[in-house]
Amino acid sequence: MGSLTGRRMIVVGGSTGIGRGIADAWAGAGAEVVVCSRRRPAVGPGLSWVRLDLSEPDHARERLVGLSTGRVDAACFSAVHYGDKRARFSEVSEVEWHTQLEVNVTGLWLTLRALLPALRRAQSGLFVGVSSEVAFNGGPGRSGYAASKAAAKSLLDSLTQEESHVRVVQVLPAGMVDSPGIRRRRPPDFDYSGYMAPSAFGRVAVELALSGGEGHHGDSLVVDGNGEWRSARGGLPVSQSRTLP
Repeated sequence: MGSLTGRRMIVVGGSTGIGRGIADAWAGAGAEVVVCSRRRPAVGPGLSWVRLDLSEPDHARERLVGLSTGRVDAACFSAVHYGDKRARFSEVSEVEWHTQLEVNVTGLWLTLRALLPALRRAQSGLFVGVSSEVAFNGGPGRSGYAASKAAAKSLLDSLTQEESHVRVVQVLPAGMVDSPGIRRRRPPDFDYSGYMAPSAFGRVAVELALSGGEGHHGDSLVVDGNGEWRSARGGLPVSQSRTLP
């Protein structure tokens, strides 16, 4: 697909899941990739790690500003707090609500605030936000997650309309993704054969980085399990909500 050798990328929330799939793809194409997460992941060639906890805003701001002092060609925000489980609005604690806002919305805001100046200095700076179908569809049992992801999408949509030096693209899975966060919410004998692998995002991540997002500024790309993608402008992504008992 091409080489990203000599480029430096930052993935916030890149230890597992879609973020890790994107980080691995960028590193595999030759980029220097900094993975930011609360827990230390296993790192291979091209990957390094910086501890970052978005539920600690002062700490997160300091780390992100430090990362912005060097070259940044592309950044991805994939950090997310789902909540303990799908639950009715009346069953969700205020603490969980605040954590979802801190990570999913304020964390994105802090990341943009710190990294946009460096991305503007790049010749074709790219910002990739990992979105979700719930930002388009809502759904029972996911009120806090849906609200925070919709707010994050709106933040990036609004930024797109004022940003002329950095291309902003959002990506989201067409179905459920097999990740440690999801596995913590499923029974031990759950069948994941129908779930997507995080590596499905590798191709779109590399192609966006190579082109600097040309032709996709402001778009939301729905990625399927085969790594193919389409624009959400052609139709809403399929809802993954289910009726609560």
